Amino acid sequence: MDAPEEPEIFLVDSRLDPARLRRLVAAHFEDMVKYVVDVERAVAAVGGELHADEEALLLEHGSRQEDLWGANYYPGRGPEDCIEYTSLINIRPAQGNRGMFIEDELLRERVREVTFALIGRGEPLE
Repeated sequence: MDAPEEPEIFLVDSRLDPARLRRLVAAHFEDMVKYVVDVERAVAAVGGELHADEEALLLEHGSRQEDLWGANYYPGRGPEDCIEYTSLINIRPAQGNRGMFIEDELLRERVREVTFALIGRGEPLE
């Protein structure tokens, strides 16, 4: 009997297991993983090919659209370079964000806090 297939996207509210993170990074992009943070609830959806899929999963689990921001996580780059604050879901003119990059510095800091708590601080994958 085959082992059950692991989901492509995980909802996380506590530190993601490093072995699972390694699998998620390897699954699509090999050097990074896409994720979406709910900045109010301090939860994230990690994995998959599109930020929109992670966003949809968080919305299904009670998040509000205006609280969701997408980014990419690069293990092994250290705390200063492991987060790329860019995603199509971040284009929100009504919220003052006109491009893919999260323009608000306080919002980027909140995404960073949640990333460090739930995903990592840019440590290498072993």
